[in-house]
Amino acid sequence: MNRTSLLALVVLCVAPLAGCGAPAQEEPATEAPEYFLLRPGVEKSYGYSHAVRTGDDIKISGAVSMDDQGNPTAVGDFEQQMKNAYSDLSKVLQHYGCTFDDVIVENVFTTDMAKFLEVASYRSTIYTKEFPTGSWLEVKGLALPEFMIEIELEAHRSR
Repeated sequence: MNRTSLLALVVLCVAPLAGCGAPAQEEPATEAPEYFLLRPGVEKSYGYSHAVRTGDDIKISGAVSMDDQGNPTAVGDFEQQMKNAYSDLSKVLQHYGCTFDDVIVENVFTTDMAKFLEVASYRSTIYTKEFPTGSWLEVKGLALPEFMIEIELEAHRSR
């Protein structure tokens, strides 16, 4: 086989892989990101947005157990802090017309993994169809020393 024939064979074999055999499609127009602040004063003072939606994808910053002024709540009560975080996450999801059924990633950060594992079954009341992917990480500390758990989500909005 000469060099020209070999090159033609390589092009024929590799070309279908470039597009997975599907015809090229035009890229959909991208929407501008939509930012959401659950507690505008707190979030602006700390320098973050609670959530950002781009198209059908929503990224939600970690929720902790705090009041509207940013003060920790349920101090020392791990299970209640977790429930408070899920309550805030539910509000953010509702803002975008979503539920926990739309969550595809959940990352949990905790200062006490043993306590989290004791109450993790509560998640079955949140995720009634399927559990999302994600990670559970024990960390040395969170934003304030009273926080024992922080939960961040990614959701995909179904139309």
